[in-house]
Amino acid sequence: MSETATSPPRGRERSAYDADVIVVGAGPSGATTAYYLAQAGLDVLLLEKTSFPREKVCGDGLTPRAVKQLTAMGITFEDEGWIKNHGLRLVGAGARLELPWPDLAEYPGFGLVRTRYDFDQILVDRAVAAGAELMERTPVTGPIIDERSNRIVGVHAKNADREPTSFRAPLVVASDGNSSRLSVAMGVRKRDDRPMGVAVRTYFESPRHDDDFLEAWLELWDRSGDKDVLMPGYGWVFGVGDGTSNVGLGILNSTSSFQDVNYRKLLQRWTASMPEEWGFTEENQRGSIRGAALPMAFNRVPHYSRGLMLVGDAGGMVNPFNGEGIAYAMEAARLAADVIVQARGRPTQQTRERALLRYPDVLAGTYGGYYTLGRCFVKLIGQPEFMKYATKYGLRQRTLMKFGLKMMANLTEPSKGDAMDRVVNGLSRIAPAA
Repeated sequence: MSETATSPPRGRERSAYDADVIVVGAGPSGATTAYYLAQAGLDVLLLEKTSFPREKVCGDGLTPRAVKQLTAMGITFEDEGWIKNHGLRLVGAGARLELPWPDLAEYPGFGLVRTRYDFDQILVDRAVAAGAELMERTPVTGPIIDERSNRIVGVHAKNADREPTSFRAPLVVASDGNSSRLSVAMGVRKRDDRPMGVAVRTYFESPRHDDDFLEAWLELWDRSGDKDVLMPGYGWVFGVGDGTSNVGLGILNSTSSFQDVNYRKLLQRWTASMPEEWGFTEENQRGSIRGAALPMAFNRVPHYSRGLMLVGDAGGMVNPFNGEGIAYAMEAARLAADVIVQARGRPTQQTRERALLRYPDVLAGTYGGYYTLGRCFVKLIGQPEFMKYATKYGLRQRTLMKFGLKMMANLTEPSKGDAMDRVVNGLSRIAPAA
């Protein structure tokens, strides 16, 4: 990054505010929010506690929903580092089923894999090119609260030299991930009645590195105790295209055994059971096993309050059906930016606030019913007998699994779709908002 991209322009006159909007966290949600705000002409300050490039725990797989958002930001996929995939391969109960991504007008017909090591930087570069001001190595330590209005009007931080500093703006976007310390400091806490997942992954040098299907294993057995236990979750093998495969697993908190699982050891036992020719061995492992939480189905609300807007993992926006977070982080970022831009154009503080208060309703209208269905799904797969039955018989019903792919990946035509699209869309509309 150049100096102008990572530090405030020298000699710039500062008004009462340092920016129109401060965005805390430069992951996919923060970078995308900053991009759209800067494109609309707003003065945006993007604060990131680390520096780029940097590693993040992720499966690295991107569905067509995410590809659509990347395309909207002008990102192309012809250079090295992107590997396209054609669909999802499901494995379980002795069956293997390959399902191409649905053929839709709304979404492209391919997914992607790219490691998070430089994926986030690609998005940040787009935001900076649009006019956002990025400050790396600038961790935010807390909010600045206006005593009269009880609103957030900026943030306290430490600069790259670890010296205390502060920045002020009339609106702050929290895109600081699952822990979202800024949200917690503002009194916005997690909901215990929402599902939570844990994902762990590592990389192996493997001949499967150029697989053009994402692969999901629907049976995740823990055979460490006296009896075999079917865990609520799935394993994955995603070819990265650089000689390695991203191999990991995701577990949901829908069973009592969730707290007692050693996820790293479970991943080691699972990969050890794989075919020897795949190379998922300790000698071929590249990097440590790392884990991260998956906050799902709006597990932190309200998404807007007192000048603070939540986007991405900070607002618990991971899809409970499949653990996908990047697509929803980027989509919500675009929605948030639109609300902010519209509010910015209102003539008074009262009318601006009324516009900003629409944001939670926009999110609820877009995802609320679908996430409610996802919460029911999480409860179902937390029952081992259901999982055994569904895997044993479901994988042999191709039409049923095509419907399941559309439902779980949330890939339908919004209108004039086929019968499966209409069922998924109809269920999402009639389900109460999450």
